[in-house]
Amino acid sequence: MFTSQTSSFQDSIDVEDRDEFDSEEITGYSQKTQLYCYYTIYLYQGSRSEASEENVAWNQRRADSTTTQEDFSLTLVDSSLPSEAEPELRTYISRRLSKGALLGGMGNIATVELSIPEQAVGCYCCLLEQEKSPEQPDADGNGYVICFLGGSEKGLNLYPLYFYPSSILTFLKVYPKNEQRSLTGNTFRLELDKYVQGLHSSLQTPELQNLETEVRPYLSRWYEESVMHIYRVVQLVQNNITFLLHAALSHTHVEVINSDEKTKADVSRFIKAASLQGLSQQETTTASLCKAMSEDTQSDLVIDCSTSPPTFTNTTTNRFCDEWIQAFLNAAERCNPFLLRQILENFKLKAIQDMNSLKRFVRQAEMSHYALFRCCQFLQTCGNGDVLLQNARAEHSDLPEACNIITVLEEFLSEQNQA
Repeated sequence: MFTSQTSSFQDSIDVEDRDEFDSEEITGYSQKTQLYCYYTIYLYQGSRSEASEENVAWNQRRADSTTTQEDFSLTLVDSSLPSEAEPELRTYISRRLSKGALLGGMGNIATVELSIPEQAVGCYCCLLEQEKSPEQPDADGNGYVICFLGGSEKGLNLYPLYFYPSSILTFLKVYPKNEQRSLTGNTFRLELDKYVQGLHSSLQTPELQNLETEVRPYLSRWYEESVMHIYRVVQLVQNNITFLLHAALSHTHVEVINSDEKTKADVSRFIKAASLQGLSQQETTTASLCKAMSEDTQSDLVIDCSTSPPTFTNTTTNRFCDEWIQAFLNAAERCNPFLLRQILENFKLKAIQDMNSLKRFVRQAEMSHYALFRCCQFLQTCGNGDVLLQNARAEHSDLPEACNIITVLEEFLSEQNQA
């Protein structure tokens, strides 16, 4: 089964909310949405650890920007938030730390309300702990808490659902909210975790003397590096986004030619963000899939950027991926990269749901002909049968009975496609 470790940037989506948007609001969304992004970094000190002279001096100079609790203190180092909103964020982070909700090196995402124009924003926060002293191995360590915040005027919890086609709205309605929260957002959090870790070596300088030269520029680029690449790819390929989505799900290698390195990196990161790698509890699944793809005769997807729009070669897609095209284009048209990120996570969520459904049907089909019939019906209606069967075969490679069922389903799907 597939799972994830944290909530998504958007807490949940409820189809009934769609009726709450009147025609005036919908018209407003046809215009470009003003976006906001911020960063904040705090010095974290455990009360039982021995503060260095540099940190003591730092705290004394910034006494008005320090929050002190029984077990720790939190001091503002730098922030792009408005001055009235930063203390509110510091209070929120302090509560999270008091509850032990921030683990070293592993961030989490939630929605917070601050005194800023958009009010509700998505907040990623991560505690980067410094190495503990050998003399005090059990002492509470020091470190830095890094926060990234972003959203639109309406906040991340209020994205309208008219971005989605009707078939996807049905999925969002029937899939439990708690499962949406538990399955989506994992890739985004991992990307932000990795981005924050890239700052680790720069935080070793006493009193952060490199704040203006290294730390602040790095923190300021988080939005460009972690969010905008999806927007740039959708803008580049437009309707051809369906080929990239299929390539990501089917583990097809994508080659970009006649382009600059930034475009190649954007496409590579988009494929990684859209794939299901890292969301399987079985570590052998991804390896099996990669092995299966290396033995497959299908060609790489090639994107030639020498023309505008780019030319695609060796393209493959299916109805499932086609149904998501308009959702991506709608969000890109409104210049809303955060919404694009959420749509991508919901795309993966639907693929995961279908994959788990097929695996359940395959297990039942080993003992029931009616369950096998239901498998066939499901593959006909989901529009993603080729990808689902490919993943199922790789995951059940050591189960002969399941492989036999999958072979029958592959033959059935092939006959249906030919018909």
